[in-house]
Amino acid sequence: MPLPFIEENTASRRRLETLVNRLSDEDLGRATPYGWTVAALLAHLAFWDQRVAVLLRRWKEKGVDPSPVDSQAMNDALRPLLLAMDPRAAIRLCLSSAEAVDAELETITPELFQEIQKVSQASSTQFRFSRALHRNDHLDDIEVLLRPPQGSV
Repeated sequence: MPLPFIEENTASRRRLETLVNRLSDEDLGRATPYGWTVAALLAHLAFWDQRVAVLLRRWKEKGVDPSPVDSQAMNDALRPLLLAMDPRAAIRLCLSSAEAVDAELETITPELFQEIQKVSQASSTQFRFSRALHRNDHLDDIEVLLRPPQGSV
């Protein structure tokens, strides 16, 4: 029986693919009220998906261990780098990272799933099996930015 997050991840990855395939250069440069551009948000998603993929590979090989992270400090440190990234490169990296992490997550065994949950709950390790939660939050933000202003024709 597939783990419940597999379908959610696939759906969010497809939503991501659909969205980025219609983004113009102007769209990629639009800024959120919290200081990120659309392109930087996509690179941000790529980073966090890459982190999960790296942890999964390490844990499959060496066993699960705590991997705590201060996500706010990490995001603050990454923002200037991600804002400087080429927007089209951010799209490519975001798509390839989403595909890679989803593929890794599809291969975890129920035993590994349980072990990761146990270690995550016992430590300050942040680990989301459902990549859809993070993706969809930012995809919602991006879609709001792309919406025409109220009353425009």
